[in-house]
Amino acid sequence: MSLSQLIKEKAYDLGFDLIGIAPAERAPHVEAYRRWLDKNYHANMQWLARDPERRSDPRLVVPGARSVIVVGLSYFVHNPPAELWNDPTRGRIARYAWGQDYHDVMLPRLRQLGDWIDQTVDSTKQRAYVDTGPVLERTFAAQAGIGFVGKNSLLISPHLGSYLFLGEILLDLELEYDPPALDQGATLSFQPLLKNQPSSSSPKIASCGECRRCLTVCPTQAFPAPYIVDSNRCISYLTIELKGEISLPLRPLLGNWIYGCDACQEICPWVRRYTQPTRETFLNYNPDWAIPKLTDLLALDDVGFRTRFKGTPIKRTKRRGLLRNVAVAMGNSGDLAMIPALERALSDHEPLIQSHADWAIARIHELSENDL
Repeated sequence: MSLSQLIKEKAYDLGFDLIGIAPAERAPHVEAYRRWLDKNYHANMQWLARDPERRSDPRLVVPGARSVIVVGLSYFVHNPPAELWNDPTRGRIARYAWGQDYHDVMLPRLRQLGDWIDQTVDSTKQRAYVDTGPVLERTFAAQAGIGFVGKNSLLISPHLGSYLFLGEILLDLELEYDPPALDQGATLSFQPLLKNQPSSSSPKIASCGECRRCLTVCPTQAFPAPYIVDSNRCISYLTIELKGEISLPLRPLLGNWIYGCDACQEICPWVRRYTQPTRETFLNYNPDWAIPKLTDLLALDDVGFRTRFKGTPIKRTKRRGLLRNVAVAMGNSGDLAMIPALERALSDHEPLIQSHADWAIARIHELSENDL
């Protein structure tokens, strides 16, 4: 085997589902990224606007970089039972957060892969990242041929859908590069990229085609155009990255999503037809985790929050952010039985929780009156 093939085999042995290799060059479509920044579609995520040229060129991150190794790990888990998933008194959590923080799983594996490469070729200069580094990861994943970028701006693998964690190793070693999958409608074989390759009956044309389901299903209409996300309206941004008040017009549109949102993935035909549940055990369906009772969450104090969500992605929101989201979901439930818990939250030590609980009480009364 060539070194590139050996690297792929080692990556599969470490548990990754997809792997591709791209040249470490300036990313294509950088100007589109700059236009996205100019329109403030990154909202308050200022790190995305910090030195965009460095983010666009791996050689500015690792001097002398020649290759970008991109890996993918599936995190698809089926929906909970409909009676729970659609229960307005429970909060929906995006699938990727149904367990241990994926950074704590992916990064050690990537570093193991990097160490193996070092030992095999007697040391290299390299850096490993799992969505925390200055890398346009979906662009390089498409460059490495492991999928194409869909209209919802997510990377889509024809065999694993879009529920994918991505990671990269930038290194100063020239390897064999995989054909890119940048153009919509490109014919992609994916033969060297996917372990346990499905039969030849699997689809060969990787494209969104004329489909616009992800764009129209978005509750907040966060897609001003195909392939473009306005983070200011995206539920994942609003419930995770936004630290302050959620805009009043957007609150009713969040429904019962309290951490992230999978709406544009759930509707995708590539997900519905071809995705298989992940083999990973650090993610699994548990009703008290994936779709917890809102009143249980609103009752969490600081210690309770840290204990319940230690080692998980949800700790990112901190207690005030999660309970802010919970209050909004309770308001959207229209359930009068939620009001006592919300009234107690009016005395919370966090003003952010107080203000959203106050809104939620008014929202429930409004919905109740409309039902009369």
